[in-house]
Amino acid sequence: MYNWIRVLFSLLLSTDTVATHLPCRIRQPVLELSIYTLLRMAFIWQLVSLAIYLVGTLAIGAFLYDNFKSLISIIKALLEPYFQPQLPQSLLDKFGKWAVITGATDGIGKEYARELARQGLNLVLISRTKEKLIAVTNEIESEHKVKTKWIAVDFAKGREAYDQIERELAGIEVGILVNNVGRMYDYPETLELVPEDTIWDILTINIGAVTMLTRKIVPQMKSARRGAIVNIGSGSELQPMPNMAVYSATKKYVTFFTQALEQELAEFNVTVQLVMPMFVITKMNEYSNSVMRGGFLIPTARSFARSAVFTLGKTSMTTGFWTHGLQYFFMKLAPLHLRMLIGHQLTRRLRLEGLSQKKIT
Repeated sequence: MYNWIRVLFSLLLSTDTVATHLPCRIRQPVLELSIYTLLRMAFIWQLVSLAIYLVGTLAIGAFLYDNFKSLISIIKALLEPYFQPQLPQSLLDKFGKWAVITGATDGIGKEYARELARQGLNLVLISRTKEKLIAVTNEIESEHKVKTKWIAVDFAKGREAYDQIERELAGIEVGILVNNVGRMYDYPETLELVPEDTIWDILTINIGAVTMLTRKIVPQMKSARRGAIVNIGSGSELQPMPNMAVYSATKKYVTFFTQALEQELAEFNVTVQLVMPMFVITKMNEYSNSVMRGGFLIPTARSFARSAVFTLGKTSMTTGFWTHGLQYFFMKLAPLHLRMLIGHQLTRRLRLEGLSQKKIT
């Protein structure tokens, strides 16, 4: 019994050692058996190594594709005029004369409107406050020779807002729709401390507006076989965001909705673009002095909008601004759970800033 234990142990060492512990009449079969076992183990290890290599290669390839397809699409679009000069080049030529922008009196929405007007598009500005709409309309008309129209509606009121918009847009062929309107918490906060009215507004505006207004305008774009729908999402969709749970969840909805709609409308030559900004200096972030100071990673609304409009018609998904693209790339290197923990630490700090601001006011 002891000798056989020694033999089995020697299999793990070398075939030469096996031979020294066996009688001559059984040495050759055992040697053959050990070589067969070693070859089989080597073959299995090669298969495992190959499987790991393939999975790793596919994972890296998918990651790189996901992060660089937007850049590649932009480069492709910039080179197209040299190879296909007959294609329409301006946004007006590609999509039509009129652009509709929601949430158009502040921040990103206002700057989108100014940038589109600079490129020659007529505008329909939609927002809640009549006085602000008139002021922005006058400002844009004084800067650019375009037609403008404004519609004062409160998206928080739900269905009645879209009936009014539909009536006001009658006779206007919409070439570009920018679904920018959105609602955030007054500052990051735990769910039970957020007012119910605020939560209802976030759900109604962030999900309802992008869905229902798109539904109203899509039929004419499909009929014209051209048009662009731009949905302004958020980098907060990259992971669940504690203390901004409802907001980040609604922005994940915007991501999935936009990507699905892109496939639905591709055959009708209608462009659908998802824009996912990180922090931008806007009224939405006024609760945080650190965000409102701006910096390398936090652009002004005007800088962001100019960059984001430049990508329209060139890529279906973008962060809109190059430093935001860098942030997105490095964040996605981390596992989801780690991103969520980092996000939680960030919103805790921003919550304290918001509470501090609230006490001051």
